[in-house]
Amino acid sequence: MSFNVLASTLGTMAPAEGFPPTPEIFWQPLFSVAGVSITRAMVVAAISVVGIAWWLVATTQRAAVVPSKGQFFTEGVYGFVRNGIAKDMIGSKDFLRFVPLLFSLFIFILVNNLFGIVPFIQMPTMSRIGFPIALVLVVYVVYHGIGIKKHGLAGYFKFLVPGGLPGWIVPFIFVLEFITFFITRPLTLALRLFGNMFAGHMLLVVFIVGGWELFLADSFFLKLAALPAWVLAFAFTLFEGLVQFLQAYVFTLLAASYIGGALADEH
Repeated sequence: MSFNVLASTLGTMAPAEGFPPTPEIFWQPLFSVAGVSITRAMVVAAISVVGIAWWLVATTQRAAVVPSKGQFFTEGVYGFVRNGIAKDMIGSKDFLRFVPLLFSLFIFILVNNLFGIVPFIQMPTMSRIGFPIALVLVVYVVYHGIGIKKHGLAGYFKFLVPGGLPGWIVPFIFVLEFITFFITRPLTLALRLFGNMFAGHMLLVVFIVGGWELFLADSFFLKLAALPAWVLAFAFTLFEGLVQFLQAYVFTLLAASYIGGALADEH
């Protein structure tokens, strides 16, 4: 939800209209095309794709041995994902073929997260649960697919249980590991990203819009209270930028660890 939308909602909603708010208040598509509603988050995600594509092409189309500043920055980000995430989590034998996927995930999530603190956009698309779910589905299919391809279908399910366990405990461990691999992992991966982005966005909205409401109040003392609210909003904005980077990193790191685990020879 944008600051403008929330401010107008708070300003126009009278108590007589009823509380708590209904879901319709939060469903505010910009327009529709052939019956398909286009939301602000979808537009922001499309802008991020165009911006990322332009950045990658602009900084690499004239790649040189002595890199420009743009090429140096792009190579630094790529090297961070390649060596700091993919190679460390998957291993030097198999990591290289997964670097494009992990790099794309990291950049896409990071840019869309940072849009939450960019003026006039202020929309972290990952605060809409559909986007984390879509990314998790990609990771889900990849790591299960490569695990089944390597171990075989029966071998992959057998792979869920560590060797050397007493026979009576194997069924219990299998159920726990099955729930972990097929339910808990994708669920927590999506909810962690969504929850952090949604909570951070709402926190900034509360302090910025709340400060504006205090500033518009008739009381002089309430107007003074707007200043510390905006100071806290600025501090939380800086903190939110760090959280947005960390969430992109954690998502990509866990995706790489799941892929590495599926490729492992032993549980």
